[in-house]
Amino acid sequence: MRIKIRTSKWAIWARRLGSVAVPLVLLPVLMHREGFIDAATFLVLILFAGALAALAVLVSLGALIRLWFSGDQGWSRALAGLSLGLACVAPFGWYGALALRNPPVTDIATAPRSELPLIFQPDTAAMPPPLLLSAAEQGRLFPNAATRDYPLDVIQLFALVDRLVRANGWDVRRRSEPLDFSEEGRINARIVTLPGWQDEAVLLVRPTRDGARVDMRSASIGAPIDFGANGQRISQLLTALDSEVTAFLRDNPNISEPVMPDVVPNPEVETGER
Repeated sequence: MRIKIRTSKWAIWARRLGSVAVPLVLLPVLMHREGFIDAATFLVLILFAGALAALAVLVSLGALIRLWFSGDQGWSRALAGLSLGLACVAPFGWYGALALRNPPVTDIATAPRSELPLIFQPDTAAMPPPLLLSAAEQGRLFPNAATRDYPLDVIQLFALVDRLVRANGWDVRRRSEPLDFSEEGRINARIVTLPGWQDEAVLLVRPTRDGARVDMRSASIGAPIDFGANGQRISQLLTALDSEVTAFLRDNPNISEPVMPDVVPNPEVETGER
């Protein structure tokens, strides 16, 4: 007589939940990045997907425990559900860790925000008010996110800033290049994060008495918090700019020295003896 071994229903449901969680996590992200859904809808969908993924992990663990004691079939189903559930839960764990490690903020700037205006105008009714840090908190958490002064003229410095922005692949929406040593240069660029949130970076290059100065602002549009992205973005770009300026000055050691006009001898001045 052949004994039929049954398949655990827990294992069946574990794989089903894991299989459903994958598209429920990916689709809202893709739709949010392409602009098919707004921020509020995205938050609802992604939180529901995260809850379902967590449920898939719990059911999978329960199935594995029951299989260990019952001897039923379904190990492959339970392990598949666990793998899919963990893959879907992992991004939530990553962003949760970032949220715990960074303060709740959505806007970082190295100068007054009136000098670094945003050009992206979303639906202001749906956009939450910006979360800001005090100057002391910003200096402690992001010490490299600070104004930079360099011994270069504004045209030279703007060229270096513009090259870094394009190297990062940011979508430049407005670019005002200085055509004279007394003019300012400005860049407004759009950045789309992995979950589909839209950020805006503003860079201002202006002349000073001893060279030129760079200020930067990075702000999240519609996101509840930035998970530290804005402060890190400013710190990384300005640190990279430090390296670019250092290399530029090393390769052009006389670039910051004033150019002296050639001395034209006066024929009326007698240089010989009388």
